[in-house]
Amino acid sequence: MLAEMRIQGLGVIDDATLELDPGLTVLTGETGAGKTMVVTGLSLLGGGRADASRVAAGAKRAVVEGRFAAGAAALAVADEVGADADDDGTLIAVRTVGADGRSRAHLGGRSVPVGVLGRLAEATLAVHGQNDQLRLLRPVEQRALLDRFAGDAVGGPLDRYRSVRTEWLKVATELTERRDGARRMAQEADLLRHGLSEIGAVDPQPGEDADLLAQSRRLVAADDLREVATAARTALVGAEEGDPDAPAALALIGDARHRLTGAGDEELTALDARLAEALALLGDVGAELTAYLDRLDADPERLAAVLSRQSDLKALTRKYAADVDGVLAWADDARRRLDGLDTSEETLAALAARRDELAVELAGHAAEVTAARTEAAARLAAGTTAELGGLAMADARLLVDVRPREAGPDTPHALRHGGRHLVAGTTGVDDVELRLVAHGGATPQPLHRGASGGELSRVMLALEVALAGADPVPTMVFDEVDAGVGGRAAVEIGRRLARLAARHQVIVVTHLPQVAAYADRHLVVDKAVRGGSGPARSRVRTLAEGDRIVELARMLAGLDDTDTGRAHAEELLGAARAHREADRAPAKPKRAAKRTR
Repeated sequence: MLAEMRIQGLGVIDDATLELDPGLTVLTGETGAGKTMVVTGLSLLGGGRADASRVAAGAKRAVVEGRFAAGAAALAVADEVGADADDDGTLIAVRTVGADGRSRAHLGGRSVPVGVLGRLAEATLAVHGQNDQLRLLRPVEQRALLDRFAGDAVGGPLDRYRSVRTEWLKVATELTERRDGARRMAQEADLLRHGLSEIGAVDPQPGEDADLLAQSRRLVAADDLREVATAARTALVGAEEGDPDAPAALALIGDARHRLTGAGDEELTALDARLAEALALLGDVGAELTAYLDRLDADPERLAAVLSRQSDLKALTRKYAADVDGVLAWADDARRRLDGLDTSEETLAALAARRDELAVELAGHAAEVTAARTEAAARLAAGTTAELGGLAMADARLLVDVRPREAGPDTPHALRHGGRHLVAGTTGVDDVELRLVAHGGATPQPLHRGASGGELSRVMLALEVALAGADPVPTMVFDEVDAGVGGRAAVEIGRRLARLAARHQVIVVTHLPQVAAYADRHLVVDKAVRGGSGPARSRVRTLAEGDRIVELARMLAGLDDTDTGRAHAEELLGAARAHREADRAPAKPKRAAKRTR
C-alpha cells in the first residue's frame, strides 16, 4: 500500500504531499490544475519513462517520493538490492528527473537502477488509464488477464507445459537439423575420420616434437660437442697422457690445499675447507663430462631415424595445429564432434520416438491449460457481465472465448492435438478474445469494434472488480476511468470503486462528483498564485467534510456558491454513504421456507 507521496518540481506542482487512505482516495480539481502530474508521479515511482519536459520551469529537477507499507514481495525486492526498510516496516522509494533528462532512483536509502522500481511496482502498484484500455484490446493482454484471474489453476499446468515444451523443441530441432544436414554432416564426419586416421597412424606423443628437435641438434653437432666437452674435462682433470706444462684445475687446487695446510697459520688453514668444497664440486662436473662423452656418439642411423620422425610429425602440424600438443587437442575435439554427428537411422529413429513421446505429454499439459482457461473464462464472463448490469449496461454481456490457435503450413514444430495442428507457443495453444454484446440482439463483437470509449471504460472497471479477488497488487490507480460516462452509470462506477476499495487501496483521478462522493479521503488539486504576479502553481489539499461539499457542488456544473448546489452535494454524499454501508454490511442469512404438510 502507498501510504504517502511527495511531489516537488513536477509540472505545475512546486511542492505537495499526498496522504493516501487505505480505502478509496479520490483526486479532483479544475481542468489544467495538475491532476495529471499526480498520475505522472505515480508512474515515475513505478519505474515509468522519465521526461525532462515534465520538470517545472526554472527547477533543476523534479522529485517524487513514496512511502510504501510493503508486503513480502516488495520486501524481497528490497532485500535483493540491499535496500533497508524503516523501523515501521515501510519502504521509501525516490525518483529524481533532472532538467537535463537524467533520471535517478533510490530505494530504502540506496541508489538502484530504475528497473528495480519497476519490479517494486509489479508487487505493489497498478496504474490504469486510457493507455491500459488500449492495451486491453490486444489479444496477448486479454490472455494474460484471464490467466491472472484463473491463478494457479492455469499457472500450475502452464509451468509443466513450458518445461516439457522446452525439451520437445530441443529434440525436434535436433532431429530436423540431423535430417536436413545429413549430407553435410556425413561429409564432415568423413573428414574427421580421415584426420583421426592420419594422426593415429603417426601416433604422436605429448611434447615429442621438442624432444626430437633437441636430439637432432645433438646428433648433427656430435663432433663439435665432443671437442668442447673433452677440452673442458681436460681443463678440470688433465689429459689422459698427462702434460706437466698444462696442469689441470683439480691438481692446482690440490697443490693450493697442500700449501695452505703446511703454512701453520690458522687463518690460511681455515681457507682449506672452502677449497675442499670447490674440489668436490669440480670433481662432480668432471665425472658428468666423462659420462656425457661416453654417451655422445655420432650415430648416422639414429640421426636418420630422428629426422624421419620429425618429417612425419611436421606433416601433421602443417594440417592440424602448430605443434604436436595442438594436434592431439584437435584429435580430442574431433572425436567429440564425431560423436555429435551421428546420422545413423537408429539415432534418427530414437530422436523421432522421443519427440513423439514428448508431443503426447505436451498435448496433455496443453489440454489441462485449455480446460482451466475455459472454466475460468466462464466465471470471468459471468462476473463481469453482472458488474456491467450495474453500470448502465443492463443488456450488455461480456464473452470470453478460448479457442485453439491453428498452425499454418509453414509453422515449424506444430503440435498435433485433438485432430488438429496447433501453434505451441510459450503460453499454450490457446487464443483468448474478449467480445462484447453491447445490447440485446446485438452480434458479439471484439472489444475494439464493439465498445465505445465510455463503454470500454466501464468494461475495464467491471473486469477489475471481477478480478479483485485474484489480483495480488495492493494498490490500484485509475486515471479518469469514468471518462465518457455520466448520470446513473457514474453513480454505479463510484459504488464499484468503493467495493474494490474493500480489498485494495484504490486511488482515482475523476471529474465526476458521483464518483468523488464515495471517497474515504478526498484530495483536490487547485491553483494558487504567489504574490501578485508569476505563473500559477498548484497545490494538493485534503478536504474536510465541509470543503468536500463545496468541491462536489463545484463539480456539479459550478454550483459551489449556491444553496441548491450544496444541497445536491450533500444529497450525493448521503446516498454514497448509504450505498457503502449497505455494501459493507454482512449479508443476512435467508430464512428457511416453512414446510407444508
